[in-house]
Amino acid sequence: MARVGGRVGRRYAVHRARKVFASADRHEEMDRAFEMQTAADVTAALGNMKGALMKLGQMASYLDDGLPEPMREALATLQSDAPPMSPHLAAETIERELGLPPDKLFEEWDEVPIAAASIGQVHRAITLDGRPVAVKVQYPGVDEAIKADLDNSDLLFNALSMVYPGFEPGPLVAELRDRLVEELDYTLEAKNQKLFADYYDGHPFIHVPKVVDELSTPRVLTTELATGSRLADVLEWSDHEKTVAAESIYRFVFRSIYRLHAFNGDPHPGNYLFNPGGRVTFLDFGLVKRWTADDIDIFEEMVKTIAYDRDGAAFKAVIERANILKPGSGMSDEEVFEYFGQFYLPVLEDEPFTFTHEFARKTVQRLLMSEGAVSKFGNVPPNAVIIQRINVGLYSILADLDATANWRRIAEELWPFTDAGPSTPLGEEEHEWLQSRARR
Repeated sequence: MARVGGRVGRRYAVHRARKVFASADRHEEMDRAFEMQTAADVTAALGNMKGALMKLGQMASYLDDGLPEPMREALATLQSDAPPMSPHLAAETIERELGLPPDKLFEEWDEVPIAAASIGQVHRAITLDGRPVAVKVQYPGVDEAIKADLDNSDLLFNALSMVYPGFEPGPLVAELRDRLVEELDYTLEAKNQKLFADYYDGHPFIHVPKVVDELSTPRVLTTELATGSRLADVLEWSDHEKTVAAESIYRFVFRSIYRLHAFNGDPHPGNYLFNPGGRVTFLDFGLVKRWTADDIDIFEEMVKTIAYDRDGAAFKAVIERANILKPGSGMSDEEVFEYFGQFYLPVLEDEPFTFTHEFARKTVQRLLMSEGAVSKFGNVPPNAVIIQRINVGLYSILADLDATANWRRIAEELWPFTDAGPSTPLGEEEHEWLQSRARR
């Protein structure tokens, strides 16, 4: 990273010098070329480093908070198209984990990966009994890389606690460390994926690929092969198709939280495959948070008091009890409602709401607790760490889709304390699926 910084700095000095001798009408073109080259350098560095720093690059790619567009576009390649490892290394890992090289283990093996991300890359294959599968192979040494990154994370979070006095870095660091280390164990990821695949089995528009246990190990994960379009392609689809795709994602996230008590905590665009009619395949279950019934009760009480009852005093009492806002902030009930209401804005009113990048950006700013008393008394407790990926990632993706719907009515289908009937065509399909599950 230091070498990249030095290289970019030297290039910038040359860039400024050249602009002095260039005509005014060429300045914008030169600036754009400089941004594109810098973006390529940073993306290549993060892509080759793998591990936690590459994950940071992935997250930055779908945040709409001031990044130049060339940088965002370049970082977006880290979602599924990072630099892959060599075919030889992938084959070595397969043989070491499963006992045979891939050309003996599979009827067909494509050595060119279909996706490469922060911890592993994915290859197409056909099993000896004729099943098309996706085989995720972990990069050799990535476990040491991530653990080294995490060993250096304490400094960053301790610095944050100096900026935000109410912030408690210890529990948050421990939670992030636990979740990221869990991602290195594909056996645990297989268990997570089976939890979601079993729960959503037969669902009309939510699909989770099934795990092939006999071809999976702690560093190799084999699942059924799924097909579909990436988010970039979906952005060219009709407004209706974009909206039902967004609704499918929304239902998956909040049904999983409130009913399955689990959340797939890595909601970046590379983990979705889209088909028309709102059919979405959800991939990558390495970073999954499971909550206790008490945790879910707190989340329910928060949304009920602020969005359903609209009771600022009751909401303030809940978030103080949950250690999200420390007592003694001096914030009035109205101030608490106004500040934290940003996170619940899509469901505050019984009317259509459109996700925009302006909304996503403001939500992230509120999450950073940088305003007034919240900067001194706000905190992110461990059980709320992973769920904040909704505010960081999910809302940005829904903004990309320009999604408009009455999210309040959809939410009332998913909230356990309302459990309302279907409010959309997708809701009707899901209701029929729920009825069929109940009859089993």
